Amino acid sequence: MFEKSTWIKLPRNVVVGHSVLDDLGAVIDDLSVGGRPLVVTSPTPNRLVGDRVRAQLGDDPATVTVEHAGFDAVERVVEAAESAGATYFVGLGGGKPIDTAKMAADRLGYGLVSVPTAASHDGIVSGRSSIPEGDTRHSVAADPPLAVVADTEVVAAGPWELTTAGCADIVSNYTAVEDWQLAHRLQNVEYSEYAGALSRMTAEMLVENADSVKQGLEESAWVVMKALVSSGVAMSIAGSSRPASGAEHLFSHRLDRIAPGRALHGHQVGVGSILVAYLHEGETGMWRDIRDALSVIGAPTTGADLGFEDETIIEALTTAHRIRDRYTILGNGISEAAAREAATTTGVIE
Repeated sequence: MFEKSTWIKLPRNVVVGHSVLDDLGAVIDDLSVGGRPLVVTSPTPNRLVGDRVRAQLGDDPATVTVEHAGFDAVERVVEAAESAGATYFVGLGGGKPIDTAKMAADRLGYGLVSVPTAASHDGIVSGRSSIPEGDTRHSVAADPPLAVVADTEVVAAGPWELTTAGCADIVSNYTAVEDWQLAHRLQNVEYSEYAGALSRMTAEMLVENADSVKQGLEESAWVVMKALVSSGVAMSIAGSSRPASGAEHLFSHRLDRIAPGRALHGHQVGVGSILVAYLHEGETGMWRDIRDALSVIGAPTTGADLGFEDETIIEALTTAHRIRDRYTILGNGISEAAAREAATTTGVIE
């Protein structure tokens, strides 16, 4: 007898486009969330658009500013919400405030409205939070936002390097899905054809249209934000981060442990994806297309671009399999010779 079932949690409303920040109040009204909101933000987004957001949230919205992400920040937001009598959250900014708000909302059983001001990661819509702790970064399950309001005018005016990091994060979905399929074949890991196809299509579309992503162009923000939303939805469908996280993410997490804070997460996984694509497919594989797309966008393609020495790249690649119990092309580890060949052939190191 067939007994399989699934429960997919997705945002109710996703609003993306020019000046949609001014629709935030209407989006919240449509959700029928009552009570007092707590805006969770960071200093720059708060300074740039915080007042525009609060003006749509009734007479007495509360605000807490997160300067450093971590579990201590989550606790501080939980305490602020309880102290203020808040009943739902508005996460305003980039990954730091939105992931923190997502975790706090999950802890309290509150709803969250995600208002990204940068196209830096797919956590704006997914049911995952990335929380740092010391030299470790934890990917933690949490409910996805009730709604996402992404104003492309605001995003386009943000730092370009954050957009290129978001692009690289999307491109890395290609190798994440390759790893997921490999784990399905060799380890019988459950695989979702729908989530895998959506994630891979999102990556391939960005690779094929990289030359249309240009600094200061609002249409580019539109393309990237839609891709980030698709990537987040794929994770929600899968019920895990598998569609967007494979060996390239293990490589990035290992770099974070070796030399934390040196490069953006999206940029690190982009370079990791070049290496992992080579390990999967060899000389004639997709790695050149990935590298060329990142180069056109203006994202790093080498260890030097990231600020790492060659030996650091080799160390990260040969030890990345230790980061978590997730089967990837790295298996139980690759040799230094294999890592050096992959990194040299792809031009990631000299």
